[in-house]
Amino acid sequence: MLDKKSIYALLDKYQFTYEAYEHPAVYTIEELDALTIPHKEQIVKNLFMCDDKKKNYYLVTVPGSKTVNLKSLSERISSRKLCLASEQSLKELLLQERGHVTPLGVLNNAQRNVIVVFDKSLDNQRIGIHPMENTATIFIAFEDIKKLIQAHGNAVIMCDFD
Repeated sequence: MLDKKSIYALLDKYQFTYEAYEHPAVYTIEELDALTIPHKEQIVKNLFMCDDKKKNYYLVTVPGSKTVNLKSLSERISSRKLCLASEQSLKELLLQERGHVTPLGVLNNAQRNVIVVFDKSLDNQRIGIHPMENTATIFIAFEDIKKLIQAHGNAVIMCDFD
């Protein structure tokens, strides 16, 4: 299981440039917004979703200011009706808990069966994400995160949320 320390080591191994900020534990975008860290506009939110049959799982990452219309999203990614996945599924598939969800969590997905859905607007941007723990935020090039996920073997879908 990857933790914050091993994520930093992995990013350093690949020589990815990132900024890390330690802070008190936060569980929502609103709590994170209340902190005094820079680049808040780059922070993303992550939703762990599944279809209504609980056969397909998705990690959805969008800019923190965007809302996600589940009906529209399910149509755009050709999925059955979507809902939030259970905390048990989150623990089993990504080895994470609510409030700690990050696109890096799929690096713990041994079955590589979680599909990562990114908002197209993140392309060529720097994003702010948790490095497996909600007591830190890292700012890193979106392309670097996408490369890590694809190298791990999880499918990635770029979706227009506008």
